[in-house]
Amino acid sequence: MEQNCVFLDLDDKDQQSWHVSGWQNEKLIAYTRLVPPNIAYPQPSIGRVVTSPSVRRSGAGRKLMQFSIEKIFSLFGKQPIKIGAQLYLKNFYESLGFHQSGDVYLEDGIEHIEMLFPILEN
Repeated sequence: MEQNCVFLDLDDKDQQSWHVSGWQNEKLIAYTRLVPPNIAYPQPSIGRVVTSPSVRRSGAGRKLMQFSIEKIFSLFGKQPIKIGAQLYLKNFYESLGFHQSGDVYLEDGIEHIEMLFPILEN
């Protein structure tokens, strides 16, 4: 609702995905959807990343993404992760290790970019 995207999620990915939720004092404060490979992208994906305004700038979003990345690895093996990120959060995702892998596109009237979390061989 905060982004004026008030509609049911009709992409049929929820039932095939894992859902991460963060709670504080019985209040939902953070959420991501972990999408298996070959559903949204050939790679596994993290989507629907959201934190409550009450915990923004507290590090909760970083912890949420770090946990989600580790959970993707434990569920699907250590492989690249692809996301569709809101453009204004590009620096945040880059600070986690993602890099831009596609052009800017509009989704629900909001600028997005595809980003990839690569697996570097030692």
